[in-house]
Amino acid sequence: MESGYVTTPFGRRPMSLGMLASQQLAETIEPGMKRSKWKLFRAICEARPALGVTDRALTVLDALLTFYPDDEISEEKGLIVFPSNAQLSLRARGMTPATLRRHIAVLVEAGLILRKDSPNGKRYARRDRAGAIGEAFGFSVAPLLARAVEIESLAAQAVADRELLRVTRERLTVCRRDISKLIAAALEEGVSGDWEGISAMFRALLARIPRVATAEDLAPLLDEMGLLRAEIVNMLERRIKTKKTDANESQIEHHKQNSNPNSNYELEPSFETKQGEKAAADNGPNAGRLSAERRLKQQKPSGGMSNGAGGVADPGAGPGLKSFPLGLVLQACPSILDYGPGGSIGNWRDLMSAAVVVRSMLGVSPSAYEEACSGMGPENAATVIACILERGGHINSPGGYLRDLTRRTERGEFAIGPMLMALVRANGPAARHAS
Repeated sequence: MESGYVTTPFGRRPMSLGMLASQQLAETIEPGMKRSKWKLFRAICEARPALGVTDRALTVLDALLTFYPDDEISEEKGLIVFPSNAQLSLRARGMTPATLRRHIAVLVEAGLILRKDSPNGKRYARRDRAGAIGEAFGFSVAPLLARAVEIESLAAQAVADRELLRVTRERLTVCRRDISKLIAAALEEGVSGDWEGISAMFRALLARIPRVATAEDLAPLLDEMGLLRAEIVNMLERRIKTKKTDANESQIEHHKQNSNPNSNYELEPSFETKQGEKAAADNGPNAGRLSAERRLKQQKPSGGMSNGAGGVADPGAGPGLKSFPLGLVLQACPSILDYGPGGSIGNWRDLMSAAVVVRSMLGVSPSAYEEACSGMGPENAATVIACILERGGHINSPGGYLRDLTRRTERGEFAIGPMLMALVRANGPAARHAS
């Protein structure tokens, strides 16, 4: 294409700024640049939605490229094709002239080809005495060469998006299957828990899956389903561990009953407890605190406390209870951020420090919070305090509510996951910056 040359369309077709911009872009082809026309065409097909062209328009582009004499598009070999309407219609699968003109206009509008019309609107080429083409009038494929890098980048992105959608759909399908069968197993085994509520939550998630979805549409649903599946697995694991504990206690009791009744071992006098003293200790004003202390002493020493955002087992949590990712907790309960050190929360230690401040503000007694830390684990207790703060005026007695949740946790009847998921949905996208 001649440098600085501007061509306007023949007849009644108007000139537009878009056409002028495409012509200017076609002049920016780097010297020596070449591309395989069919590889470039496949890239255009991959990037079709981003380029704004239809499949029928690509059929016309395919037919136009068959008139290009070489497999590689380059400036040295010319960039103009000049087929007649009859020949172009044949190679476009018998497309009618009117349909051809409409889809050619789509290609021009998308900036994939240019018109270089002759004075009378016909398509032809002038050749010199040696048979070489001197000047041609028809359709220029220069924009394809000028936009080759852009088109290849769009095609690569389209392929990556399609692969991400495929993987996301597969994970969602597996997650749906897992949740369905785990709920069925829980009901069949008679595991205690609010399975009716969990089933209703699962059905609500299924109803939100759109018929035609992108990876961005499915990602939050996959996150919520993954959270629900993790919570169901936690409940079932607690049931399994409870069965093992009951079996071990039964074996220990059986061993005690069959031990030698004539044993020479006796209790040291200083460790004997009178019946009246034991009853007074169990029923005294510090009974709750002593009970919590006994539970704390019975727990094995942990190897440390996680301060990351991963959803791994909490070393400080109660038996079988797992903590949730810190980012998810802050997404569900953004109000707790104001009470962290310096007005922010960067790890679990910051969250637990904020929970102590909020506990006092809500009027939760130290003994109630201590029992929650013992029964749930310090991270989960801090998470529950953050949830209570987020729910605000909906809870009349935060202290009593926390004690009730602690007792239900010890019986394996309370799960934090559904509470967090409900708050995530209530806060919506506005709280996502907290994660």
